[in-house]
Amino acid sequence: MKCAEITISGIVQGVGFRPFVYRLAQKYGIRGWVRNTALGVKIHAEAEDGALDRFVEALRTEHPPLAFVLDFRIESGRYVGFQDFQIEKSEGEEPRRAVVPPDIATCDECLREVFDPGDRRHGYPFTNCTNCGPRFTLTRSIPYDRINTSMASFEMCDACRREYEDPRDRRFHAQPNACPVCGPQLEVWDSLGYRLEGIEDPIGFVADRLHEGKIVAVKGLGGFHLAVDAEDEWAVRRLRERKGREEKPFAIMAADAATAALLVELDEEARRLLESPRRPIVLLPRRRGATVAPSVAPRNAFLGVMLPYTPLHHLLLRKGFRALVMTSGNRSEEPICIDNREAVERLGSIADFYLVHDRDILVRCDDSVVRWLPGGESLVIRRARGFVPQPVVLPWRLRPTLAVGAELKNTVCLAAENRATLSQHIGDLESFEALQFFGEAIAHLQGILQIEPEVVAHDLHPDYLSTQWAEEASAGKIRVAVQHHHAHIVACLAEHGREGPVIGLALDGAGYGPDGTVWGSEVLVADVRRFCRAGRFRPVPMPGGDRAIREPWRMALAYLHACDPGLAVTHGAEVLGLERADVEALLGILQSGLNVPLTSSCGRLFDGVSALLGLRRRVSFEGQAAMELEMAMYEKLPPREAVETSPEAYPYHIARQGDLWELDWRPLISAILQDGCRGQPRADISLRFHATLVRALAEMAEHIREETGLATVALSGGCFQNVYLTVAMSRELSRRGFEVLCHRLVPPNDGGIALGQAVVAGLISQR
Repeated sequence: MKCAEITISGIVQGVGFRPFVYRLAQKYGIRGWVRNTALGVKIHAEAEDGALDRFVEALRTEHPPLAFVLDFRIESGRYVGFQDFQIEKSEGEEPRRAVVPPDIATCDECLREVFDPGDRRHGYPFTNCTNCGPRFTLTRSIPYDRINTSMASFEMCDACRREYEDPRDRRFHAQPNACPVCGPQLEVWDSLGYRLEGIEDPIGFVADRLHEGKIVAVKGLGGFHLAVDAEDEWAVRRLRERKGREEKPFAIMAADAATAALLVELDEEARRLLESPRRPIVLLPRRRGATVAPSVAPRNAFLGVMLPYTPLHHLLLRKGFRALVMTSGNRSEEPICIDNREAVERLGSIADFYLVHDRDILVRCDDSVVRWLPGGESLVIRRARGFVPQPVVLPWRLRPTLAVGAELKNTVCLAAENRATLSQHIGDLESFEALQFFGEAIAHLQGILQIEPEVVAHDLHPDYLSTQWAEEASAGKIRVAVQHHHAHIVACLAEHGREGPVIGLALDGAGYGPDGTVWGSEVLVADVRRFCRAGRFRPVPMPGGDRAIREPWRMALAYLHACDPGLAVTHGAEVLGLERADVEALLGILQSGLNVPLTSSCGRLFDGVSALLGLRRRVSFEGQAAMELEMAMYEKLPPREAVETSPEAYPYHIARQGDLWELDWRPLISAILQDGCRGQPRADISLRFHATLVRALAEMAEHIREETGLATVALSGGCFQNVYLTVAMSRELSRRGFEVLCHRLVPPNDGGIALGQAVVAGLISQR
């Protein structure tokens, strides 16, 4: 007889791992026990030599579908002589390294029960099992046991208790297990927060109100949604007006994949994304003739679609809706609401009714967003529900490090040893509420991971609220400032477990450069510890500073002025639809040099071209001008065909400027102006503009390869949310003999910055 002590860490709690081990033990005649610990799952296994080997091999190669194994350690144990195999109670004395599972969409078995009139859970909106349901958003601490969740206040009835204690049942130790007798319940409140009495069918009641065009705040897994009928234009416009969200696209929830296929182009990969247990919002090409209200996604060739991921959603959608708008329950730029009373206070002027329940949401967590790419790939744009808190596994050992991210699309990252855990999407740190959420996310991550950081990493920009927070919170710790674009490239390297060096193309709207200018079109030579700038776009003044971001016509005029001051005078007013006095005033600002910081930003170039084409002279949300410039390309060709098209490039010039390669965009801007004045379709101009950027950047990468010998390129930055830019850039570089690394696990935008910060700071601060 032999004995083994096995420790398995990762996402191995709350996903049916112990019942899986129990069944394997029965199969191979193993005696001993399995229990949850703060490290993960621990197994004491006794058996004859051959049986024990087969058991261990099965543990290594098989596991429940939602499990994610990070470490598998086996040691010889002391033989005791157990007579059977038991699932024992959890222990939590060790340093905590277990990973709380993400929130998972309702499984097919639970869904069958919900819609089975003969089942005791028929119509119950909180049905779940070991294979599905809420996890992260209701967990206070680990081990992941019911007492450490918001289900602690619900005492299981006898029937639920029998399921919970039976290792052969799929609800064995399913911590949110409940039924209509003992679990959470729904209520309907009016717009003032008063409970409506006598409503026997809360879901049916709010469905009727939605059919009438009302706005309903629906409490979900990680917060509230604001819901309206997605086919009701008047209701959607009313929601926009009340929420203060002028034009930014809304997400919709379709009843099922078949219904989604009537609204968007759905290939097998897109269907797989929609139906995956993560259930993200997937950005997909809008189908011609889709019955979605125009105001859901104005001037956008894509729709953000998700499928129901809780029984409540399924029950609601089956009340006669093809799709519902399901947008975050917040005012624009504020965190999502999670508490019933908080929702009434913050959404009182928006919602007509509230569909609430009495299970507390402990952690704010918005819906994740994934962008479909032609060719079967996908790109995470917002990483939250379904993904968090699954860690990124690293090939390095880091000191305990907290990285506090950027100012926009903020996430934070807590890293130690070979794991880096990104928080859920926090958002733009531009309000007191957002800063509070930022603090909550940090405290919760530290609590569930039990990591006390020794290093605090932040952006180089001194005015970011995250930087200022880091400066105040880093007393007694090592504080490391990480340059924005270096962090972008390292985040991409970390995903791929690569150390570098590589050629890094970091394209975004803004990042503080060590030279005090606004960077944003950077070609770096970088590894995970250091970088140097090898190329950029020719800098241009930003007239009015940050105001030029909100008013892209200012950037357009600055680009024209840089090409030829005479062009700005003769064409500025006519092409940009401006009064001559406005043009003269801005030209005066440019000539004075006051409040005109220099920028090399790719995002500002997109803004300027968008304004030149008359697409967007002013924006109501970040990135709108660039988004509409991409959408213009699809007015003639659908996205799948557009990315296969490689039109003639506009003229440009690349030359050495000191120790940098510099892309001079002036010939490009002049040619775009000429095409616009000649009446060329803006779809053609947009496509040629995108293709020109791809070729110019690939050419610059070739120059740097000749100097350095590097043949691997990492792509990062918010501009790589653009479908054409990402796909065409990858193909062009590959055609020229480069290996290309793209984001897949974390966003290319600033939502991935914290991962790069954590890796850089955690490595360079090693003892």
